[in-house]
Order: sequence, then structure tokens, then C-alpha cells
Amino acid sequence: MSKALVVYSGGQDSTTCLFWAKKHFDQVQAIAFDYGQRHLVELTAAKQIADNASVPIHIFKINLLNGVSHNALTDQNMKVEKEQTGDRPPNTLVEGRNMLFLTYAAIFAKANGIKDLITGVGQADYSGYPDCRNEFILSLNQTLNLSMAMSFRIHTPMMWLDKSQIWRMADELGVFEIVREQTITCYHGIKGDGCGNCPSCKLRNRGLKKYLESKGK
Repeated sequence: MSKALVVYSGGQDSTTCLFWAKKHFDQVQAIAFDYGQRHLVELTAAKQIADNASVPIHIFKINLLNGVSHNALTDQNMKVEKEQTGDRPPNTLVEGRNMLFLTYAAIFAKANGIKDLITGVGQADYSGYPDCRNEFILSLNQTLNLSMAMSFRIHTPMMWLDKSQIWRMADELGVFEIVREQTITCYHGIKGDGCGNCPSCKLRNRGLKKYLESKGK
């Protein structure tokens, strides 16, 4: 019986991954993290969606990320930039987040006899986040295998898809409305189409518009 663990946030990409996993694996669990993010409402959304999908979800608290670096997702006093400026990453980059999430997920997975890890990172629309790149995932996969003497497989179904293609995948999986209405991608914690002004909403909504136009809607 195949088993998989999804690193889950309650957003568009990871929710699509959750249902992709349900299609490709016999048993699916989800793992989510309270890392001091600006809006814990995303964890509420993640739990609700996972529960409705009959996927066990495990939520763990990590105190490190909001204590050692400053970014707009964990520092309430820092405003989210509307536009990325210069060559530096946006101020919503949480340094090391995906590396820590996948490392904790691997530890949990090994303890539960799971070798397949799934994450919604992608390089096509990666917004300047270095830990969303394919070369990072391949490197971390090897490191996790060596560090735990386990043959993990990190799956990245979104790696080469832009947002319109991710909307298409959600539609093909039969969860378009769930992703559109119940997920939280907005940096201000607004469900569904979000605030419409933050970089995450702009990226999501541009992709949605492009996909709907391709369907003639």
C-alpha cells in the first residue's frame, strides 16, 4: 500500500498537491506548521480542507523562524511589499522555511513508515524564493536520504507549472471550487480571491484569469 505525506499550508498550490496525492497514493497524510506566520487562519483553512478530504493532518509549532530573521510574514510590524524591488528577494521570503518544513516532514515520515513526501513548491512562478527551485529540492532529497539512511522521494507536481496550469490541474482533479473558495494564498490572510493587491494575490489571480480565458469563460 502506497503512502504519502503532504507538506500542507492551506494555500492554492499545497491544496492542489493534497488532492493530487489522493489520486496517486493509497494513504495520504498532511503535515502543517505554526511558525509564527502573520495569519494563523491559514492553518484553520488547512485543517478544514484536510478534514473534509478525510486526510489526517498534523500541525506542529516551530518557534525558530520568527526569532532569527525578519520578514513580512512573521514580523507584524513589517509591511508586505506590493512590488519586488531590485535584485533581492521579496520581503515575504522566510529564510530556510522549505528546508525546515521538509526536514521535519521527513523525520515524521520515517517514524510513520512513509517514503514519499509532496510539496507544492514550483520554479515557474517562484517569486524569487531560492528554496522553491528544483536544484534545491534535488539537493535536499539527497541530504535527507543520507542523513536518515532512508530512500525518500520528494514529489513536486507544481515544479514546472505556472499558476494558470495549476488552476487547470485543480480543475482536472475536480477540486477547482475548493481551491478557489476555501484556500488562503493572500499575504493578508483573506480567503479565496484575497485582497487582490499583495504579490501573492496578483500572481494567483493573473493565473486564474488566464486559465478562465483559455476555457472561454
